[in-house]
Amino acid sequence: MNLNQVTVPVLDVEASIRFYTLLGLHLIVHSQRHYARFECPDGDATFSVHRVDSLPPAENGIWIYFETERLDALVAKLITNGIAIDEMPNDKPWLWREARLKDPNGNQLILYYAGDNRKDPPWRIKNSVR
Repeated sequence: MNLNQVTVPVLDVEASIRFYTLLGLHLIVHSQRHYARFECPDGDATFSVHRVDSLPPAENGIWIYFETERLDALVAKLITNGIAIDEMPNDKPWLWREARLKDPNGNQLILYYAGDNRKDPPWRIKNSVR
């Protein structure tokens, strides 16, 4: 099994298209003002947004992780393009380097680089199935 796509609710599809395009995703489907799907620049995963009338409460919000080897350069580019970064890139105790920001709808984005530690941290469960 492989994760194919994640879809998140948004109030404004057009604003989301602008934001996620700046993030580096490639728009591949755009259905009126109700739906848009993007390809991630690396790998085969897709990401989409669909319009809703109201968003879930912030405390029940969605956290989306996008991995990039060029984390610091991407964050610098986003800042140059006027995107607010809530937490600048920093090294975490779980051996990932992360930056945090929100999309136009308040969904929490974590841009990170973990390398081998994403799936093989030192505390990985022994004999886990691959």
